[in-house]
Amino acid sequence: MLFSSPMHLPQEELEALAEAEPVARDEVDGRRRRGNRTRESILQAAADLASVEGLEGLTIGRLATDLGMSKSGLFAHFGSKEELQLATIDAARRRFVEHVVKPSRHLPRGRERVEALLRDWLGYYRDQVFSGGCFFHTVKAEFDSRPTSPVRKVVAEDAREFLAFLTREVRKAQEAGDLDTSVDAEQIAFELDALGAAAHQQFQLMHDPAVFDRAERAIAARFDALATTD
Repeated sequence: MLFSSPMHLPQEELEALAEAEPVARDEVDGRRRRGNRTRESILQAAADLASVEGLEGLTIGRLATDLGMSKSGLFAHFGSKEELQLATIDAARRRFVEHVVKPSRHLPRGRERVEALLRDWLGYYRDQVFSGGCFFHTVKAEFDSRPTSPVRKVVAEDAREFLAFLTREVRKAQEAGDLDTSVDAEQIAFELDALGAAAHQQFQLMHDPAVFDRAERAIAARFDALATTD
């Protein structure tokens, strides 16, 4: 046997082990929490950097320099560039959900919730929650013509999931009786996504915040046209 049974230890040693175990576990848990906080801080910094320079510009060496860390310190959290890229997408997704998806979840299903969601979405663009604008627009443009890879697959899946999410919210508004059910929900979601994407691109290039007001008016006009009559 590699380890002797605790039952073979003297009573005083058993008592010492019983007293020491919680302290050791607390120390392990504390290290784990500190490690998780460090990892999350690294990933949020990585997401900001990638929103400016793309995921391909995100290397362990570059990130270590920007954060004042050693490469070996970063390697302790991420074993490869691809692992770092995938983890950064995860972190960016959490930030997006926090700013865009969660705030309107308390509202009842219907037009009010969809409109609140879209206002938060435009606000996320306007406030530049990521340093370089929307992280996801940056990486979609970066990977749209690249060969298939694990990173490209995740980027594409995120884009599909957001469109599917918009479609479900529109469909719920239709089911609530707020929007015309004869219009395809996927078509509406596509148009809404296109309006938001156009506003973001123009703002990033021209720095004119008026584009968000125009997008909001266009979205309101589309919903008005889809509204059901009593």
